[in-house]
Amino acid sequence: MQGTRAFGISIQITAGMLSLGLCAKDMAAQQSAVAAALSSAPQCQDLGALYWEIGDAQGVLASGQVGRAITAERVIRIASASKWVFGAYVAEKTAGKLTPAQIAALHMRSGYDQMHPLGCVGAASIDACLSKGRNGAYNAAHVGLFSYNGGHDQKLAHDLGIGAMSTSELTRDLQQTLGIDIAYAGPQPAGGISASPAAYGAFLRKILKGELQISHLLGSHAVCTLPATCAQAVESPAPYAWHYSLNHWVEDGPQDDGAFSSAGLFGFYPWIAADHSSYGILARMSLNRRAGMLSADCGAVVRRAWVKAGG
Repeated sequence: MQGTRAFGISIQITAGMLSLGLCAKDMAAQQSAVAAALSSAPQCQDLGALYWEIGDAQGVLASGQVGRAITAERVIRIASASKWVFGAYVAEKTAGKLTPAQIAALHMRSGYDQMHPLGCVGAASIDACLSKGRNGAYNAAHVGLFSYNGGHDQKLAHDLGIGAMSTSELTRDLQQTLGIDIAYAGPQPAGGISASPAAYGAFLRKILKGELQISHLLGSHAVCTLPATCAQAVESPAPYAWHYSLNHWVEDGPQDDGAFSSAGLFGFYPWIAADHSSYGILARMSLNRRAGMLSADCGAVVRRAWVKAGG
């Protein structure tokens, strides 16, 4: 792999890119477009310190930072970006042959939608968290309806027979199952992972390479999510007419590009392009209650800038 830098942004040029006739000049145009988007697009203003990278199945193509606080190697809480990882774990455990009940849980239509985002604090295992407060409460009225909540995954983990696992045991099994260096900070499958952008990028590259069952399931069984336009939806953090697949979003609203994604509460936003050609990450840490969607909005602008400049 060859590397160069332009405009303060790292560009990685792989042998595969060179074989396709791509060069540092081409990449410089794309990274310049991303830098311009981050500095001038309204969706990317006032986001604070962040790290971004874009890559393909072979590796990182370009990356950069705003500020110094977030780096490729810094481990941060990724909140709901954990859902994509757990969805991949479930797909792997079932050899890609998911039951209707498992699909319903990964669609957030199982009725287990009463879990509090901080509901696992102090819990020693997945089941211990499930039994706290209303974390394991069943809402029969919401069965079959999209209702965004971590309780679906918590109950699914119990049903998979891993409810007795502690945080360290869940981490070990996740790493062995998926072959990734990503760890849980708490026994909460849907939101408990702490990871570096570099480690999450490696996970996305495994998907692009077709090495995981989820690689062939992106966007499958997708359901509508926006209550205003979908009678089968009651609660969604995304104010867009997106669909939801197996623990990941499909950004396929009227003005969107169809990317797959999994925005997290604190602003960690990973994606894979609709054509599976590339992936990206916009990583930051914010307590703004809209941090995840703000990152998604900026990430979509970055993605479009990258594609347009490479056209």
